[in-house]
Amino acid sequence: MKTLKILILGMVTGLALGLWGGVNIGKGRPVWSNPFEPVHMADRIRQKSGEMLEKSGEAIQRTGKELQDKMN
Repeated sequence: MKTLKILILGMVTGLALGLWGGVNIGKGRPVWSNPFEPVHMADRIRQKSGEMLEKSGEAIQRTGKELQDKMN
């Protein structure tokens, strides 16, 4: 009976920690941060616009290199 209680307690604890980390991973946050903290739309827009700017810069560089290769 004692082993069953320890097993159930371990499963419940593991489930709670896994859910905590899974919610944070799904929101793109560090695993041990607070999953109940509200996500501010301005922060998300700022992050996505920065990523988009980096990707567009890389695409422009690739296109420029391809054009230079074709010209030579």
